[in-house]
Amino acid sequence: MIESEYVVAGAYVVSMDADVGDLPSGDVHVRDGEIVAVGPSLEVEAPRLDAAGMVAMPGLVDTHCHYWTTLYRAMSSSSPETAYFGLNVANGRRCEHDDLFHGVRLGLVDALHHGITTVHDWAHNLRSPDHADGNLRAHGEIGLRGRFSYAVPQGHPVEALADLGDIERVRREWFDSARLPLMHLGVAGRQPGLATAEVYRPEYEFATASGLPVSYHANATRAHGELEMVRRLGEEGMLTPATQLVHALYTSGAERAMIRESGASVSISPWSELLIGYGVPPVRQLDRDGILFGLSADTLSLTGTGDPWSAIRLATGLYRAQAEEELVAPTRRMLELATVDAARCLGLDHLVGSLTPGKRADVILVRMHDVTTAPVTDVTNTLALAVGPENVDTVIVDGRIRKQDGRLVDLDVDEVVREAEQALATLLAR
Repeated sequence: MIESEYVVAGAYVVSMDADVGDLPSGDVHVRDGEIVAVGPSLEVEAPRLDAAGMVAMPGLVDTHCHYWTTLYRAMSSSSPETAYFGLNVANGRRCEHDDLFHGVRLGLVDALHHGITTVHDWAHNLRSPDHADGNLRAHGEIGLRGRFSYAVPQGHPVEALADLGDIERVRREWFDSARLPLMHLGVAGRQPGLATAEVYRPEYEFATASGLPVSYHANATRAHGELEMVRRLGEEGMLTPATQLVHALYTSGAERAMIRESGASVSISPWSELLIGYGVPPVRQLDRDGILFGLSADTLSLTGTGDPWSAIRLATGLYRAQAEEELVAPTRRMLELATVDAARCLGLDHLVGSLTPGKRADVILVRMHDVTTAPVTDVTNTLALAVGPENVDTVIVDGRIRKQDGRLVDLDVDEVVREAEQALATLLAR
């Protein structure tokens, strides 16, 4: 198998880098997991990976997802007993560490299949050190890039601190020891308005003293917007470039100015925000106000799918509908929300998000002559409006080919699915 050095040859290159640009017939030279060069007809003595008829572009980036909930995919919203938050608490309390492993592993394999190479695992059911290890074992096995944000478990008392000692242990045993070389650690904090200062301040101060990024669910609902969570975060100095806000549907102009001026970012989840009834994601407003934001799946228990391509389409439609104008949201701009801007949201744009020499080789190849994509008249339009996971031919993570010819090459997918189904049956019986 081609691994250490090769050339992705003859693709239509959509680099998402203004200096590199697009190449109707271009090559991407990869060596030891790094993009060495991007250009037409590169003269390199290395094996060639034929990409004719395909688009080469950066791997997609999901800015926030609760991967453990993939174990009960599409289970939410079918009855009062399965309303999303109550279901999370009920299943969360039943979860053993192996359940987290199987849910997260299934979610990560699903992400890889779709062309996602960088994830943000907002891990909010870490009930014990064993649960944290079970969650992280899945990352070790699947090997995607991204952030693991340590969160309190479902049903955790609002007045009780997170287990800061276990975050330290996780950092030491999993991250400082390089067991997860493509991942970095973060903290998923409790926010002002729902938690008291005796909880949210120590968690934030621990994170900043440890040099860890922080993520908050904030202003997601109209009621939460009235609590002015973002304003409180800003006034307490808790909005920085290392701060991510999730959802943020209901913000004032002053709060959006705080986000923009602080350099904080926002993760929106168009499908989950609609399906849970939060409201309409403010795609146009965030973009118009100059806020850095990216797309995410949030939770497959609610959305059913983690498909980033459908999220790009939905965000495009929302933007245009909110502006009541067709041409206001070019598809290239919308692709940025799942590539270079999403990478910036996670502080990883120096590594990924574009096909730029010197960055890591997270690359996907998308077939353009499939029945669902042909004929192609505008490549970025096709990517944003027509592509689905069935068109993702090849996925490369840090130079390592993980999917080729439409099939995951180093994973037993049937085993992953079968073991997840068994784990869910056992959990529900429990």
